[in-house]
Amino acid sequence: MSHIRTTTPQVIDLLIDARWIATVESDLVLTNHAVAVDQGRILAILPSGEAHARFSPGKQVNLQDHILIPGLINLHTHAAMTLMRGLADDLPLMDWLQKHIWPAEAAHMSAQFVYDGTRLACAEMLKGGITCFNDMYFYPEAAAAAASEAGMRAMLGIIALEFPTPYASDADDYLNKGLAVREAWLKDPLIGFCLAPHAPYTVSDSTFDRILTLSEQMNLPVHCHIHETRQEIEDSLTQHQRRPLERLHQLGQLGPNFIGVHAVHLDDNELQLLASTGCNIAHCPTSNLKLASGFAPVARMRQLGINVGLGTDGAASNNRLDLFGEMRLASLLAKGLTGDASALPAHEILRMVTLNAANALGLGKEIGSISPGKSADLCAVDLGSLEMRPCFDPVSHLVNVAGRDSVSHVWVAGKCCVEHKTLLKNNQNNLDSAIALWQNALEVCRLP
Repeated sequence: MSHIRTTTPQVIDLLIDARWIATVESDLVLTNHAVAVDQGRILAILPSGEAHARFSPGKQVNLQDHILIPGLINLHTHAAMTLMRGLADDLPLMDWLQKHIWPAEAAHMSAQFVYDGTRLACAEMLKGGITCFNDMYFYPEAAAAAASEAGMRAMLGIIALEFPTPYASDADDYLNKGLAVREAWLKDPLIGFCLAPHAPYTVSDSTFDRILTLSEQMNLPVHCHIHETRQEIEDSLTQHQRRPLERLHQLGQLGPNFIGVHAVHLDDNELQLLASTGCNIAHCPTSNLKLASGFAPVARMRQLGINVGLGTDGAASNNRLDLFGEMRLASLLAKGLTGDASALPAHEILRMVTLNAANALGLGKEIGSISPGKSADLCAVDLGSLEMRPCFDPVSHLVNVAGRDSVSHVWVAGKCCVEHKTLLKNNQNNLDSAIALWQNALEVCRLP
């Protein structure tokens, strides 16, 4: 008598079938494949037929007209500033900061402000497919609480400035408070930290020295605005007799742990320096244009092998936390500025908002691509509507056709945060009330 051995399907938490899957590990787009998820991690990516024979999922999601991509990573933002969206538009950076934003912060900054603003930002970002954000703002304990409640991954800035704010009195006070928050959240798998000196024009040499020591001791990324405006460079030449990037290099700041934000005004020697030291750049095209800061030479950065991710900056200077908009704008700007229609093609742009950003944050082994063993931070984008057709290349559609309103599902560490375009963790009435209160309080800071 013959014996037929049957294999019992493996019980798992989740199986996601998708028409297309962009793993980002390569430019190859998989068709009619499935992603198996268990205990928050990706087990396998395989053809759908094989997946159904091999696995018995607790939940199954069928995305018949969708592309499944890694969750998007916002490499630079000020999440709580979402409460100041549109507060002071159409101004150059320093006027915007000194005459409107900093006074508004001085008058209203608090842990409650940061908590409510970050809750609003997390809701907006999750609905737009963003699963992780790199933040730079005050009261990181409040931002951590808001991100954690939303089920979102966050890298929070241990900010440093020389001048006092309602949050801290001086640079050491900022750093000490931020380090204490990091210690309190050390075991949370979704909450991480960066050292975040605001900018060379607001941070002293001695503070940069302490930041370098902390970065080396704790292996923390350093997240800093750099060369955003020409005025910043001229002021540095007057005060330090050096351009800001040269000053940071002499202070030992540049290296694989350094994330330079904006990096708009760079000469070729500076670009070569960024490449040779292994720095990362957070490119924020919309903010750069809205504040009339200029055009970052991103195509040249990529030619030199500099790792570049995309950020939205804060909603006060964008005015959206929308990485789909940043993807399209970054691609078009690169083509227009270089005269090269092949600059920053769609697959490279997708990599910038996923694996490049993850690598910049030191999270490349955990997130940024759809790969067995990594956290299941995933985003599904519906390409089935009439305005998406025909679709010859779904990754091209992500960059050139789709928008954040096309995002249908979002998972962070295997937990669904957005389902059929609806936030699953959302006390909307409570959030609406908080936003209304802050709008009334901030009204006096608006432009006349």
